[in-house]
Amino acid sequence: MTTIGILGAAGRMGQAIAEASAQAEVKVAGGVDRPGVSTLIAGHPIGTDVTALAQMSDVLIDFSSPVALAAHLEAAKACGRAVVIGTTGLEAEHHALIDAAAAHIPILQTGNTSLGVTLLAAVVRDVASRLGQDWDIEIVEMHHRHKVDAPSGTALLLGEAAAKGRDVTLADVADRGRDGITGMREPGHIGFAALRGGSVAGDHQVIFATDGERIELGHRAESRIIFAKGAVKAAQWLHGKPNGRYRMEDVLGL
Repeated sequence: MTTIGILGAAGRMGQAIAEASAQAEVKVAGGVDRPGVSTLIAGHPIGTDVTALAQMSDVLIDFSSPVALAAHLEAAKACGRAVVIGTTGLEAEHHALIDAAAAHIPILQTGNTSLGVTLLAAVVRDVASRLGQDWDIEIVEMHHRHKVDAPSGTALLLGEAAAKGRDVTLADVADRGRDGITGMREPGHIGFAALRGGSVAGDHQVIFATDGERIELGHRAESRIIFAKGAVKAAQWLHGKPNGRYRMEDVLGL
């Protein structure tokens, strides 16, 4: 049986991962979060010592914050533990840290742990590769009012899939916000729109549009438990893998 430790245990995703672990009969060693949190996770008090949690776990699941990532990776490396990273809002420097740590431990990093979104990304990549530059690509996402980053990690994951299908780099073609007199749409660019409100767990739509027709591919998350179930499945899959960097696509064999 795989034993997991939850980083960011007091948050909505941390609690959902504990619930999904119980459903999957996966043992939870405990969790850590910022100081002062008194919530329980799987019957354990939430602590602050990442290294101690890593020593008790086979795999760490991290849904905390980008600022905590470096310390979490160092603790995982020190204990030789695998890590599933679902934290969003990561920048280039965070990915560099992940690449460096993956030389020492197995790491699976993704903007979305949903198995449905993972399959959607594969479809988006395939569609983008088959349609010409006369098809515009726009990605629309909506999340709850408490989400702090935009575009969402999932929207960027889908954008990366579309860019990969066109054999381009997303950073070179992304339009991540339009306001005022922006001029005509740049051919070949991938646009993003972010909506926030209510309690939406996560809605994503990828639109391929050309003269006279549109293709719309989408995914609606009705509960955070789908992400938690995917994270637990990823942790079970990652346990025992060789050092390196992995993706949710690897879990599904895509």
